[in-house]
Amino acid sequence: MAIGSKDLISNELRGFDEDRLVDELRKAKEELFNLRFQSATGQLDNHGRLRAVRKDIARIYTEMRERELGIGQAPGDVTTSEAAK
Repeated sequence: MAIGSKDLISNELRGFDEDRLVDELRKAKEELFNLRFQSATGQLDNHGRLRAVRKDIARIYTEMRERELGIGQAPGDVTTSEAAK
């Protein structure tokens, strides 16, 4: 999956388990660091990429927080209301 692209959408993130979310977050932060470094040295060609990666990081953090609050659920989790059906 490409970080900072249309491929990383919220619906797709909901399908990831916790380990995969953490891994994607690590990759995105690493890429953001590299992009900032390129920007500081004047080597960055696509400045829109910075914004896209920051948005991806925000999406990942949002999904993680929703799961923490019980709003969203990890794949494979069954709530009591779903189990009753």
